Amino acid sequence: METISASTARQTLPAQLDRVQAGAEVAITRHGRVVAVLVHPQTLARRRAPEAYDSADAIGARLAAASAEPLKPPALSSARADDLVRSVRNGRTR
Repeated sequence: METISASTARQTLPAQLDRVQAGAEVAITRHGRVVAVLVHPQTLARRRAPEAYDSADAIGARLAAASAEPLKPPALSSARADDLVRSVRNGRTR
């Protein structure tokens, strides 16, 4: 990965974009510290994809584990739910 200063990047942006399009990565520095990296979008997508697949696998495992467990009985009876709804509706009409 080549490193260039921000002022050089500004002056040579079209050339840097050509390099990135060809597969290179260009780090841009300001006051000697890297503040940005020019990377081709496909390269970035490939780097992010494993994290997305890992997250999807974790969610799938949690769903599978949850579906294997029996459902817990409702904590709220239908009668109590009806009472609460009626109470809320009565409060709105006042």
